[in-house]
Amino acid sequence: MASTDKLAAKRAPAPSAAAPAPKDWAWGASTLLGIGQLKPGPGTWASAVTVALWWLLAARLPSAWLIPAAIAWTALATLVGIPAATREARRCGLHDPSHVVVDEMAGQMLTLIAAPLGWKTLLAGFILFRCFDIVKPPPVRQLERLPAGTGIVVDDLGAGVYAWIALRLLLHFRLLG
Repeated sequence: MASTDKLAAKRAPAPSAAAPAPKDWAWGASTLLGIGQLKPGPGTWASAVTVALWWLLAARLPSAWLIPAAIAWTALATLVGIPAATREARRCGLHDPSHVVVDEMAGQMLTLIAAPLGWKTLLAGFILFRCFDIVKPPPVRQLERLPAGTGIVVDDLGAGVYAWIALRLLLHFRLLG
């Protein structure tokens, strides 16, 4: 029996670095069920999907629920995103893996809190968030230094704050008319 086990072990392929990672809850949450695998620009894909999903959901909610729902979505993406991003980053051995995009969902949703549902507003919120997420003005860049998933998610929340302020200013001065 021992010789049979040795023979089977010789035939079994050795695990390789190229082998696909197991898809657990952290992979699903951190990549938004694989959206983070889309190329090019997985973060942009995640933001676009977030805006589209928000538009579909928000159009069906009573207006009194819009702000609480956007806040709840942001909070949920953050609370689930930090441990999921931590686990996925550790699994793949990268500080901020590009396929982890739950942070984009959290930051994009923060940008859209209290935003009207018109296409111009949603498009402006999308563009503003992506710009601030890419440029990372101070202190957003420094937030990346926070440990593990906290740094991955919180820097995008910082970009979301900048985008939210810019969007509020555009709306206040009626520049999205």
